[in-house]
Amino acid sequence: MSHMALKNSYSRLTERLNRFPQGAPVSELLFQILSILFNEKEAGLVSLLPIKPFTAKKASQIWKCSLTDSQKILDNLADRAILVDIEQKNRTVYTLPPPMAGFFEFSLMRVRHDIDQKLLSELFYQYLNVEEDFVRDLFTRGETQLGRTFIHEPVLSKKYALHVLDYERASEIIKNASHIAIGTCYCRHKMMHVNRACDAPTDICMTLNNTAASLIRHEITREAEVSECLDLLQMAYEFNLVQFGENVRENVNFICNCCGCCCEAMITARRFGLMHPVHTTNFIPEVNESACTGCGKCITVCPVEAMTLVSANDPKNSKKKKASLNKEICLGCGLCARACPENHIQIKARTQRVVTPLNSTHRTVVMAIERGNLQDLIFDNRVLWSHRALAALFGVILRLPPLKQVLAGQQIKSRYLETLVKKYIKRSSPP
Repeated sequence: MSHMALKNSYSRLTERLNRFPQGAPVSELLFQILSILFNEKEAGLVSLLPIKPFTAKKASQIWKCSLTDSQKILDNLADRAILVDIEQKNRTVYTLPPPMAGFFEFSLMRVRHDIDQKLLSELFYQYLNVEEDFVRDLFTRGETQLGRTFIHEPVLSKKYALHVLDYERASEIIKNASHIAIGTCYCRHKMMHVNRACDAPTDICMTLNNTAASLIRHEITREAEVSECLDLLQMAYEFNLVQFGENVRENVNFICNCCGCCCEAMITARRFGLMHPVHTTNFIPEVNESACTGCGKCITVCPVEAMTLVSANDPKNSKKKKASLNKEICLGCGLCARACPENHIQIKARTQRVVTPLNSTHRTVVMAIERGNLQDLIFDNRVLWSHRALAALFGVILRLPPLKQVLAGQQIKSRYLETLVKKYIKRSSPP
């Protein structure tokens, strides 16, 4: 009976989380995780919140309680990084982030004593690393994914460095951020509690822009200068960590420095590589197979096992090996080129560039179309769009058969949508 009561108490919250493209598959483990992060009253209140950013006044109307009481509840939730609060036009607006990247990570981005972080880590490990339904659902549904890989900048030759756009460089993202914060690596913190952590640095993951401002304000992360973050980026290079960030071109909200053994994005990329769970860079390594000595250092550093050793087919030395790249699963991070002691791996541009959404709104809409829950973004009090042209466009898409909807998802990654998104951002404001 206790399990049933627990499930009934948090089922509405679970339903609310799954209206967003980055949801959370129903599981007994999920209910246990949510019961640690939310009490029953909070679960019920949060389940009523809209997807679109909202004010305290809007929350008080939805909850049917006083503005003062609503403000206290919202601030308490923001203090615990359940909600993100954003200062906008001299007022505060709130948003409920998805579980990932969102309040799951925020719960372990600092050491805290108001929750049992060891128990929570054990539940996360079982839910995300053992059951796998969550990471498979998050990273492999649709063509547009949550995150993308950044190129390992030191390996770029002068020729290709000229062709790297600012949004493809972690260093430029950092330099241009309005706010920068450093937090504990959620993945390695989680793995520490289950005795599986590696020796990579933990206080090295970065949040940026509006998300960073909120997390700094509530002391979940600490504010950092550009120079410190660039130093941490260099440290990440030295530890052969992969930069994995938000899959957008503007206002990137996070850059994680990922190891292949602890970080969920890399683990998922290794397990489901052929399903392309992580967007690659616009670069690909090229092995000089005739010169390769077969030392295996590139295999050791590759976080997704895209590099392997195969026979060199040398008639004079039957045991000789050479490195071989599986281009289908390669992230294009460039770690292998840095690890090669003889410089026999060069980074080249991919023949076809990877499409990166304009911003989080653009990405969310495309993900929703591909995953079949666009209606949750545009209907009822959860409406994300007010621009009539977009509403008409999405209405047409919803009436298309499934195959046509997939095609629409590809076509919507266009300058037309980007233009509408920019107009929407300028014209709209929270209710």
